Amino acid sequence: MTHTTSRAQRTPSLTEKPDGLRESKRICLPVESELYQQLVTNQEAYRDYLDDCIRRYPELFPAAIERGYKLYGFCEASVKMPKVRIRRICLHEQDEQGRIQVFQVVPSFGRLRLGAALTLPYLTGTVAEVEKPLFLHHKFGVPFWALSYVFGKDDSYWYRLSQQLGHPSLVGTTVKHTDKLPEHLLADEKHTRILKNKAYVACTVAEECVLGASISLSASEEGLTEAYRNFKEEACDLDPDYQPKTVNTDGWSATQAAWQALFPGIVVILCFLHAFLKIRERAKRLATIFPELAHKVWDAYHQQSSDAFIDKVTVLQLWAEHHRKQLSQTALDAIGKLCTNAYRFTPAYDHPGCRRSSNMLDRHLDALDRYLYGLRYFHGHLASAELSIRGWALAHNFMPYCPRAAPSKRFISPAHRLNGFVYRENWLVPSEARTLEPVCLSLSRRAKVLATDSGRTRKVESSSTVIGKGVDDKASPDNYDESSNAAFAGT
Repeated sequence: MTHTTSRAQRTPSLTEKPDGLRESKRICLPVESELYQQLVTNQEAYRDYLDDCIRRYPELFPAAIERGYKLYGFCEASVKMPKVRIRRICLHEQDEQGRIQVFQVVPSFGRLRLGAALTLPYLTGTVAEVEKPLFLHHKFGVPFWALSYVFGKDDSYWYRLSQQLGHPSLVGTTVKHTDKLPEHLLADEKHTRILKNKAYVACTVAEECVLGASISLSASEEGLTEAYRNFKEEACDLDPDYQPKTVNTDGWSATQAAWQALFPGIVVILCFLHAFLKIRERAKRLATIFPELAHKVWDAYHQQSSDAFIDKVTVLQLWAEHHRKQLSQTALDAIGKLCTNAYRFTPAYDHPGCRRSSNMLDRHLDALDRYLYGLRYFHGHLASAELSIRGWALAHNFMPYCPRAAPSKRFISPAHRLNGFVYRENWLVPSEARTLEPVCLSLSRRAKVLATDSGRTRKVESSSTVIGKGVDDKASPDNYDESSNAAFAGT
């Protein structure tokens, strides 16, 4: 990283965003602390371990590593943790500018005899210190001064850590394999403000994960195209030929035009829920007739073919004409608009699996709304706001579900649900990482995992099962993973 000496030079303007996201030069690998201390000073053993990790977890490494690498010495010893040595590797293949590609290979292990778990870039903190405060901040919008009051340090420390989460690629960190890239997307803008300026958070959601979050100061086609472009660039970094089939949007033409400009040939699916909400807003006070109206609207939605859908919309239109005297003019206008745009809802029937309503997106926007309210929105520069919103999105994908939520019975987090496995059980970094094999855990409140002091044997008492790479197996000490999901790793 290049550091500037002038504070004025590194202070961005209100309209300046961070430079294009650079590829991470940090590779984070799970390893036990005792084993790491033996490997790091033994070149032959360290290279054997690295080769094994490349074979088992290719998604954690740059693609060019397949063409070879060499060990490239050590990083300068850290004043904070001088006993932890960090090795570097240099790829044989140069980058597009003809420069050598050097990466740090950092360990991600459990509680150390040297201190606490090392996981954060630049050794800025340990899991024991930061995991719970960052969880409270991103999940419930707890302000930084409250974190300082309860957990110590100062407001700037927690602010910098939350900003740090905004640097990794959202798509690259969340989606671990190209075959998990979604074919059907949802997109919408969350209205917010930076100081006194109106701003829009352009969100892209799929498979219960927020895969794109970027701020635009304009709701125009040009502004939204640039905001949604971040998702395209990150997805194409994972798969250069990536082309989603559909995107569900509301009726805002600039949003639809932005997606069609970014992905020519994508099919825009108009959100049916927005059409119903317009009708409800104008007719909900008509208590005697609204229940019947709502039933007819949703009866059309639940039809299994486009022809049946059009027939039901026609029935709705005739019903509205028959009850004209009982409906207000604004309600008639909303019903008429739905009927007029009926043909725009029918492409959904040609794409099984697409999202016909924005329910999934709205769930995540509700969480974002609570987070923004906790921050009292943004009070600085666009660059810091961009990092904050990206940091929230990344944390949101990896943070655990509420124990009372239905998905928590099978999955730890949205990212776990998307990929089918986790590297770590904890959302940030490890507590006790004892096995390297990624497994999908079926969580049960009755499950009791008792680890020995050495961490090599476990007793699992549960009626649940674990799934290793898509294959159902009974829970056993050999295939159970008691590690945690690193949001900082795998970018």
